[in-house]
Parts: sequence; C-alpha cells; structure tokens
Amino acid sequence: MKSFEDLRMRKQLNKVVQKMGFENPTPIQSKAFNTILSGKDMVGIAQTGTGKTNAYLLPILEELKYSVDAHPRVLILVPTRELVLQVVENVKQLSEFMNVRVFGVFGGTSINTQTAMVSEGSDVIVATPGRLYDMALSRALKLTEIKKLVIDEVDVMLDLGFRFQLTNIFEVIPEKRQNIMFSATMTDDVEALIDDYFIKPKKISVAISGTPLENIEQSCYAVPNFYTKAGLLIHLLKDREEFEKVLVFVSNKKNADRLFEKLEETFGDELGIIHSNKTQNYRIRAIEDFDAGNNRILITTDVMARGLDLDKISHVINVDTPRFPENYMHRIGRTGRAQELGKSILLFTEKEQDDKEVIEALMERAIPEIELPEEVTIEEQLLPEERPKEYVEKQSKNKEKEEGGASFHEKKDKNKKVNLGGSYHRELKKKYTKPKSRGDKNFNRRFKKK
Repeated sequence: MKSFEDLRMRKQLNKVVQKMGFENPTPIQSKAFNTILSGKDMVGIAQTGTGKTNAYLLPILEELKYSVDAHPRVLILVPTRELVLQVVENVKQLSEFMNVRVFGVFGGTSINTQTAMVSEGSDVIVATPGRLYDMALSRALKLTEIKKLVIDEVDVMLDLGFRFQLTNIFEVIPEKRQNIMFSATMTDDVEALIDDYFIKPKKISVAISGTPLENIEQSCYAVPNFYTKAGLLIHLLKDREEFEKVLVFVSNKKNADRLFEKLEETFGDELGIIHSNKTQNYRIRAIEDFDAGNNRILITTDVMARGLDLDKISHVINVDTPRFPENYMHRIGRTGRAQELGKSILLFTEKEQDDKEVIEALMERAIPEIELPEEVTIEEQLLPEERPKEYVEKQSKNKEKEEGGASFHEKKDKNKKVNLGGSYHRELKKKYTKPKSRGDKNFNRRFKKK
C-alpha cells in the first residue's frame, strides 16, 4: 500500500486521516486492514510505535454502521487505565465525522458513575479486564451484542495476572464473534490463549520483537550502585538543551520513589513520577504534564513501557537493566517514534552485566559504552539488596539474637534450593552467544573507585 487512498476507506475516515496529516499507512496498518474487514480472527505481532492502535481502529470504524441499540458491538481490552483513556481519545479523533458512541471502563474510579454512563448506550467499549468483568458480573454492562473483540497488549495483560478475567470475559460474550489480538511478543501463554479461543487466525508480523529500532542511538554506562546511578542521572539531566524530554525507567515502585526523592532536590517542578501505587488522578495528571511539556523528566516503572503514545521523547534512560530483554526493547521504543531520531541510555552494575549481555545478544549488537564522567562521585551508600551477602547475613544473625534463637530451626531440604534466576532467563543465556565487544577483560575495573 502506498497511501491511505489505496485502502479505499469511507470518506469520513479519509477526511480525518488527511486532517491528522497521515499520508501513508504503516506496514501493520496496511496488512491488518483487509484481514480485519474480512471478518477472520487475526493475531498481529508488532513492535511498539508501529501504529497498531490505528491498525485495528481504522477497519473497525470503516465497518461500524450507525445504530441506536444500547448495547456495545465492539469491545477493546487493554491492560492499563492510561491506555483506556488513550484508545478512547483515538476513537473520538478518528470518528470525528461519524456518529460513534465510545466509553472507557477502568478501575480506580466509581463503578456507579461508569454504570450510569454506559447505560446511555454505546457502540464501542474500551476497558481494562478487571473492571469490565466486575460490571459484566453485576449485569451493569450487557455484552450480548459484541461482534468484535480486540485484545491489545495481550502479553502485558497475562503478565499482570488478567488471565482469570480474560477467560471469564470470553464466556460472557457471544461465541460467534471476530477475535483480534495484538502483542509485541509471542509467548507460550499467548499461544495457549489463541489455541483455546481463536478459530484459524491469520497471523501478521511486521517486526521481530528483539530487532532494535534503527533510529534510536543507544549507549550505556557501567555504574557501581543505585545511588551512583542517581548521581550520574543528575549530572546528565542538568544539560537541559540536550535532555529535552526524558522518560526514566526503574525496576520497581520503591526505587522509583527513591530516585524521585534524590532528583527532586535538583529538578523540583521539572520532575514527575508515575507507578501503580499512585492514584488514578495523579497518574493521569503526571502523563498529561509530561506530554504537554510541563514536566521535562518522568520517572516510571514498566507500567509505561507499552502502548502510550507520548510525543517527542528525546531520551529514554534505563536506571536498571531489565531482566527480560523484550522489556528493554519496549522501553526504548518510547523514543524514536514517527521516524524521528531518539536516544537511549542504559545504566548497569556488575550484577546486571549478564542481563545486559542477553539484551545485546537478542539485538545481535553490543551497546556502545561511555566512560563514567569524572564529575560523578562514586557513592558508598548501598540499597539493602546491593549490600554484600556477608553483611546481610551478619545483620540477620544479630536480629535473631535480639529476638531469641529458641524458635530457630534448620531449613528443610526442599527450602534449600538456590534461586537460579528463572528458567526463561537461563534458556535465553543458553540460546544466545555472548556478543563480542571490546574491553570485556577490563570489566571489573569499571565498577571500582579510581
């Protein structure tokens, strides 16, 4: 397909596409359009930033006829509240010259308010699985007229533990329907879901999830510990001209709060934070402030690694090295979107070296390393999880003495097993060879104070 005109969409959609400045469909949009119109089940495997939301919205809206029925005909499931709001907004934009009723259903807000809203009648419902299942169970929302089911970011949903809700939703919607699924990775869990509920689906893949985006410039720093990473981050972010709009990823909520506390002293109002412990309103406001440019820096966990279409992010900085290499790809995919150039920076410790090598092996390239700036101080303060094993054991023994050791007993054999990091991680290390890069023999020297 050379242009959107080749898709032969109805004039209302063509008018919107032209108004939004889109000239050519992306590969996933070109391949998915006629497949979805055919009514066949479809599975799309596409990297983040490839335009997959419009890949299913355009053909669905092309086929959606005007109706006064109260019950929705299209159900779109996404993993997060933020993504619900974004997809709802996308539907509203694309249906500007059409009469389409769309509502978002998600947790963290009054279920009574949402029940009253959907009772007015809808054509398209965009929802998170948990809240949708609650509303369907209480019969506040009837799904008996669903003709098309879209599950976006299905691998994330399964990671978040939505399997129970998904399988139960399948049971309360009509058996005769079209299933459309999008995922960035094809895992065993995703395959099992397809085998159980899809009928001879057509699979469309436009990119291998491990393929690095060519318009993203990658680099990395070897850093000894978390608080030195924070110091390096402060040093880099002081260059406001270079680091215009920065998304900072950390591994968990606790470290996100720790990093925010360290950076707030220097950057104050330039800084935002978002993770799953924040209230819905706080999260929405943080995203809006970052997207609008009111905040230059946004700290987040992987809740933001997928799906959200944020404009013109100049840098993605990974304060930790993701254990799953696909997560690294999704994170850096937040920059370098819409054919613009982006930059990503990875900060890794000695313990994270293996994780970094798995990422490099998946990409089949080494990430260029930059020497730690002399201005950055090597911090002595360590997180509890960074402290030497001997120190942790000593602290544990002291605690046992304080509490009394009478109740202490030897562990059973079954509890003496060593955590080897999970079968997924071990299998990846076996599968991929270590990428060749210069300076490996000097690796340990990079983490020691000169």
